Amino acid sequence: MTVREQQEQRERQMLAPWATFADSSAGRLRDMEPCPYRTCFQRDRDRIIHSKAFRRLSNKTQVFISPEGDHYRARLTHTLEVAQIARTVARALRLNEDLTEAIALGHDLGHTPFGHAGERALAEVCPFGFRHNEQSLRMVDVLEDLNLTREVRDGIVCHTGAKKADTPEGRIIHYADRIAYINHDIDDAVRGGLIKATDIPQYLRRSLGDTHGKRIDTMVVAMIEYGNKYQEIGMDEQVHDDMMELRQFMFDHVYQGTEAQSEEQRAKNMLRSLYEYFVEHPDELPGDYFVLMTHGEPLERVVCDYIACMTDRYSISVYKKLFIPKSWNKIED
Repeated sequence: MTVREQQEQRERQMLAPWATFADSSAGRLRDMEPCPYRTCFQRDRDRIIHSKAFRRLSNKTQVFISPEGDHYRARLTHTLEVAQIARTVARALRLNEDLTEAIALGHDLGHTPFGHAGERALAEVCPFGFRHNEQSLRMVDVLEDLNLTREVRDGIVCHTGAKKADTPEGRIIHYADRIAYINHDIDDAVRGGLIKATDIPQYLRRSLGDTHGKRIDTMVVAMIEYGNKYQEIGMDEQVHDDMMELRQFMFDHVYQGTEAQSEEQRAKNMLRSLYEYFVEHPDELPGDYFVLMTHGEPLERVVCDYIACMTDRYSISVYKKLFIPKSWNKIED
């Protein structure tokens, strides 16, 4: 019996009956020889961590564009916080932690530079539309060809939007993503002086907690208690309603119309300019993207792929190279 088979056997002994078992995976788009040491979901997690898209998350905006300071979240730190919250819930409910972690680490691989401002910019110009969850699936399927299991792919594309993931582990990510961003965005907004902790309505501070840790604990415990009671992923109705009230508070006081978002329109204009330029000059696309068109991919989709893969810093660099005049000196005889 291989190490992997021993782990799969332990899953059968230790996980809850409604968990997703590695030895019952629906498989991959292309068959692969099983790893003797890792389950299929552990292998997916490792493939995601070693991908180029995962590394780029460290230089992509979470919410605040070009903040001054070392402690504001980037897309990568958001991803790690989602994974931590999701694993806590999965472990408490005896669900598959490896599958949960793989989905969490891959859920935002398709996000644009400059956060949701970048996503909105590409959605406005691309004739096919643009959604970061769909782009995350395209990232693992096409652009990096990670050949992940169907369970991980389903969890990635269903982490946001109306369609629920097929697995309970995938449905955890839908909640863990919100728990993470609501709370760490409060932390960053307080650090940036946009709000004070006492600006949060008092009834929400009483019901959810008056600190970062207490709020997360309240929401995570609500998920665990709901899962233990119903063998399904959800949250006590009152806690969920209060969480959504807190989310609305963030939209009203942080996400929309604040000084921290004052650069959003410039970022959108920049990405739209890059899109228009490369649609008109496809021969200047890097070779890895240009070759996609030879395989039948539409030009507009490939340009979106290229821009979505950019980090904040790289997109600014490309924009400067294309649109900002360079200084020069007279050549002396």
